[in-house]
Amino acid sequence: MAKRDYYEVLGISKGASAEEIKKAYRTKAKELHPDRNSDNPDAEAQFKEANEAYDVLKDPDKKAAYDRFGHAAFDGGMAGGPRAGGFGGGPGQGDFASAFSDVFEDLFGDFMGGQRGGTRRSRATRGSDLRYNLKIGLEDAYSGLQKQITVPTAVACGSCSGTGSEGGSEPVTCPTCSGMGKVRAQQGFFTVERTCPTCSGAGQIVKNPCRSCGGAGRVQKDRALNVNIPAGVETGTRIRLSGEGEAGLRGGPSGDLYIFIEVADHALFQRDGMDLYCRVPVPMTRAALGGEVEVPTIDGGRSRVKVPEGSQSGRQMRLRGKGMPALRGTGMGDMYIELAVETPVSLNAEQKALLRQFEESCAKSNNPDASGFFDKVRKFWDDLAN
Repeated sequence: MAKRDYYEVLGISKGASAEEIKKAYRTKAKELHPDRNSDNPDAEAQFKEANEAYDVLKDPDKKAAYDRFGHAAFDGGMAGGPRAGGFGGGPGQGDFASAFSDVFEDLFGDFMGGQRGGTRRSRATRGSDLRYNLKIGLEDAYSGLQKQITVPTAVACGSCSGTGSEGGSEPVTCPTCSGMGKVRAQQGFFTVERTCPTCSGAGQIVKNPCRSCGGAGRVQKDRALNVNIPAGVETGTRIRLSGEGEAGLRGGPSGDLYIFIEVADHALFQRDGMDLYCRVPVPMTRAALGGEVEVPTIDGGRSRVKVPEGSQSGRQMRLRGKGMPALRGTGMGDMYIELAVETPVSLNAEQKALLRQFEESCAKSNNPDASGFFDKVRKFWDDLAN
């Protein structure tokens, strides 16, 4: 079968520029890659055809020969043709890796972290983000506070203003990789690309490293920061301080500082979102006769709560608006008082006698839950006996 015209394969005109040729190949390579066309049995052959076309048209000498002689320029039958002229073989016979590596980063750069353009990496590297765990009390979470924290981090070197060079001079292009940050080595059919060993991928080197930071552009130092903790925070709340993280390498932007809040347990209150719960013991007599109890509130105040006559353990009363504030919003939660009826202990003889007299005077209606329970127990036993 006769070979198709290389320009037709890539879908471009004969007068296409080098950039247009490369762009067309990128499109075809993405479209025809076998991994993306498992259901197309012709995809691999079409992919190789596109590689072959690009291998020729990207090279000015090969392209000129093809424009003049067509496919015959590479069949080995022409004196003075490209094979005789030392091109190192026809299309697709050893330069496939070179052709594909030109667009490898365009195809997979988003996944591999690559960057397009002449310089694959910038010498300036963004600093790392930092995490700081801050534990506060429930009262502070209620009212909010401003707190000073000390963060061990890397800051821009003052001696070189973060450039890494003595006297603040600018770095120079790496002679090993010519600023690319990577070097290539041919290993048979494949081209292996690795990080430049001279500049560690930065693309530039510092000729006269700063004595204070060793050329890094940053030094380790404890830094004091004032942090505003808003009212309503709870365990797990994250506060981001932009640009307060680790300084970048050689003048790069700083990372961010993330403050993770942990609210300590409280001796009196348990928190559930915006609501608070407080367990209040009440004497048996007050629970039976009714009365009042004085309870604390998270704002430091006091509230008197009426205990209804005949209250049982677990009964709850709500104090509206006495809970926690909404985080960066409006409104307040509620506070729930949970009664815990306390049975008296360490009774003397007189108290015991009074309780026995009281017990003898009680009817079933005075203890409806107990009476109902034991009625069910007796019925259960009778059913078993019958």
